[in-house]
Amino acid sequence: MSHPVIPIAVSQPDTSKRRKRQGPKGRRVDAGALEEVQHLLGSESRQRDLLIEHLHKIQDSFGHLSAEHLAALAQEMRLAQTEVFEVASFYHHFDIVKEGETPPAALTVRVCDGLSCEMAGAADLLARLPALLGKEVRVVAAPCIGRCEQAPAVVVGQTPVPQASCEAVVAQAAAVPTRHLPAGHIDYAAYCATGGYALLKQCISGERDVESVIKTLEGSGLRGLGGAGFPAGRKWRIVRGEPGPRLMAVNIDEGEPGTFKDRVLLEHDPHRFIEGMLIAAWAVGIARIYVYLRDEYHGCRALLETEFEKLKAHPPVSEMPEIVLRRGAGAYICGEESAMIESIEGKRGMPRLRPPYVAQVGLFGRPTLEHNFETLYWVRELVEKGGAWFASHGRNGRQGLRSFSVSGRVKNPGVKLAPAGIDIQDLIDEYCGGMLDGHTFYAYLPGGASGGILPASLNRIPLDFDTLQPYGCFIGSAAVIVLSDHDSAVGAARNMMRFFKHESCGQCTPCRNGTAKASALIDQPRWDLELLADLSAVMRDASICGLGQAAPNPVDCVIKYFPQELQNP
Repeated sequence: MSHPVIPIAVSQPDTSKRRKRQGPKGRRVDAGALEEVQHLLGSESRQRDLLIEHLHKIQDSFGHLSAEHLAALAQEMRLAQTEVFEVASFYHHFDIVKEGETPPAALTVRVCDGLSCEMAGAADLLARLPALLGKEVRVVAAPCIGRCEQAPAVVVGQTPVPQASCEAVVAQAAAVPTRHLPAGHIDYAAYCATGGYALLKQCISGERDVESVIKTLEGSGLRGLGGAGFPAGRKWRIVRGEPGPRLMAVNIDEGEPGTFKDRVLLEHDPHRFIEGMLIAAWAVGIARIYVYLRDEYHGCRALLETEFEKLKAHPPVSEMPEIVLRRGAGAYICGEESAMIESIEGKRGMPRLRPPYVAQVGLFGRPTLEHNFETLYWVRELVEKGGAWFASHGRNGRQGLRSFSVSGRVKNPGVKLAPAGIDIQDLIDEYCGGMLDGHTFYAYLPGGASGGILPASLNRIPLDFDTLQPYGCFIGSAAVIVLSDHDSAVGAARNMMRFFKHESCGQCTPCRNGTAKASALIDQPRWDLELLADLSAVMRDASICGLGQAAPNPVDCVIKYFPQELQNP
């Protein structure tokens, strides 16, 4: 039985004397700024996960992010202004200019102050360049930019200057800005002409089945080459078993100081990686692929954009997942898989608590296959030659091949493809031409900033997964930095800890405060060993992610292996 609706008189407040709000709380949106943002974005989607991409467009166009443009972008994307500001302020490469502040110079010169570049004279560049370039150019110290074999490395705008001198940097600053494609790379046509994408076609046609391909990976012993070392075949099987739709996130952030292998391989043979990526997508049943590339690799981004367009225009197979290229914004923490996923979603790159794991609940809440660039780079060769071929390589009882990023005091730094399990002495002597003239091997970092520091006396430890842990170190992404008698382990530890302090995302107190406190403690002429030991234990036990957990490694190694430096600071 229906009941009649009885009108109820509701008294209304008197608003005649109140000023009616014309818009949402917060900064009023400037009409001119809004028009500029709308013109810049054009017909592109305003979806939430494109926030960082749109911030890049504004930064690239105007040289900074003004408060007016941030407010306009917030309105255009239907986001709170605080949400836009917190994302923009999280990443190092965004320059926020508040109301009344002077915008930065139109051109920024970033001088890498990572360990390899510091040893090669970066401090001298930082001291001399501001006066040489004048007030119209901003000179800033930058954490590792992934060009350690070119030390000292500088980026002028978006153009890298290898083995930089003051004269070369000044000349580049005066030149017309360009973003060159890496020279000598194998493009789409050249790759296809030498058998490229034939394996992918075999997979799609049914000539090869999923189970045989996954078993080949499992039999090869291939492990994730971004640092964690999780078995690749097992990861494919786990994610394939999750309900669809499934996504893939590819990590080319490569922010570990000393690491540059992904950049070098990408600059040379991009389609070998792309084919491996597409085979992984086929085997796991991936609906869409997101490729996350660090912002410092401007040439690589231009290269991938060009080759992805060629692939889209002339696809090698009829069924291909959509490939989305996303641009980092200067945050080492985004090399951690869950922080990278947060960044792809347009958020601050803060690691997630686990479980759930990325394989179950990853990008946009979907099961996600996360891979490092180099892992996918190996897929084609492994499947074509068989897992036994890959496993047949190795030394000292280890299996496989590794791409070592070698920098520091060696004659021939660079990416060295060597057997897994090779020791540092053989790596230096056989692949790097020995030490620089006038330098004696003193110490080495086997796994980048977080992998610890070992003395030259421990020069016969196999370099591979699980071999360095007994010494308080790990191989990670195989970033090897070689120190000589011209250097000190204390100096290396100070450089690393400054880096960790700068790159901590700030989410958890043990890492945020611990890296800052540790940096201050080791800057002292005498180290408080008892306090450093307590701090190390807290950071290892209570930090959310690997950054805070591994940050004490260089300090602990100095205390353990280089006590003579602490006695004579």
